[in-house]
Amino acid sequence: MPDIHAFTANPGFTELLAVSKGDQGPGALIRTVLVVGVVGIAFLAWFLLRGYKKD
Repeated sequence: MPDIHAFTANPGFTELLAVSKGDQGPGALIRTVLVVGVVGIAFLAWFLLRGYKKD
């Protein structure tokens, strides 16, 4: 197992950690859009297919 102190002594490594912890990116937005899209598609399919139900 590599020595963790050798990694932290490198300034590039600590900058990478600072960026990765502080900047989460568009992850939450993309998850929200995908969930809303899947729920919307399911609702649209239900709405369109309910007209084919036999009485």
